[in-house]
Amino acid sequence: MKTSSKFLAVLLFASSFSFGQNITQKIDSIISDNYKKNPEVGISVGFINNNEEYYAAYGKLNAESQTKIDKNSIFEIASITKILTSNLIAQAVLDHKLKLDDYIDGFLPKEYVLQPNLRNKIKISDLASHQSGLPDLDFPKLMELNPQQPVSSVTMETLAGIINTCSELKDYGKFRYSTIGYTLLGQILEKVYGKSYDEIIRAKIIKPLHMNSTLTKDFNVKNITTAHNPNGGIQEFFKWNITASAGLVKSNTSDMVTYLKAVLNNETTVGKAAVITEKIVYKDEKRDMGLGLNMMTDDKNTIYSKSGDSMGQSSIICYNRNKKWGIIILLDYRNSKMRQDLLNKIYDTVLK
Repeated sequence: MKTSSKFLAVLLFASSFSFGQNITQKIDSIISDNYKKNPEVGISVGFINNNEEYYAAYGKLNAESQTKIDKNSIFEIASITKILTSNLIAQAVLDHKLKLDDYIDGFLPKEYVLQPNLRNKIKISDLASHQSGLPDLDFPKLMELNPQQPVSSVTMETLAGIINTCSELKDYGKFRYSTIGYTLLGQILEKVYGKSYDEIIRAKIIKPLHMNSTLTKDFNVKNITTAHNPNGGIQEFFKWNITASAGLVKSNTSDMVTYLKAVLNNETTVGKAAVITEKIVYKDEKRDMGLGLNMMTDDKNTIYSKSGDSMGQSSIICYNRNKKWGIIILLDYRNSKMRQDLLNKIYDTVLK
């Protein structure tokens, strides 16, 4: 039987539409079921598949509001900020401002003076993959001082005191998650570009991608969600300070899907930089790490992901470059297990 090319095109379109529709329905079902079981947890999910966008959201901005959470509602993306910072580092590589194997010594602010035995040892890629061996902030102590704004007391003087008195990199070359590492990367960016981190991220990610709801210093907006700590108490959004490059950006699923689109497009500057961040720079029996990215690889797929937890919200972003899909999950509660379980279920039942 002879099949016309026109009929074949229609058939392929219908098949593609059905497949895409099936994926989105399954994702919505998973998110809806989770909300029914946990009605106190607001959630916003954005999904991209071959440049097609899909969104699902449940819950309200706060207990008193009748306004429903949607793709434009603002959340703390917390440590997902780190992959924005690592993308900026990769853009600095493309701009010939630095190299990933450069030692950090010549890129640090003048307030930092490394001990002689630590000089010319820590590379920029070490900071970005959490293997520098530098000590980190004492979060339990910071929480005791100010449970609503624990990082508010962190200053240049605080950081210099930690870094300048460090005499040994006890676990250099081993993975240890580090807020200080990404704070330093932000300061390195400031030095090579001669601008503030706020100006840099606006100029090189937010403005070019028209991510108009991705917020830095000023997040006093009407569509902001309410953050809840693990006990259900109200938690303030973290205010912008010196640790911004490690986790203080606010955004929504719409803008983060826009970011994922740029990441998956090798023709964009963000996409070219993302490819650099995906190269493995750390590997052990538990993980493969790029620049801020966790990698999971089997015989068919390589998945790149980054999670985030503020004191009152949890998030995770994940994408597959070869299959051209990506997903962002934002919760208005700090619940790392829930966001990971949601991603696992969506991946295992829909995306695998």
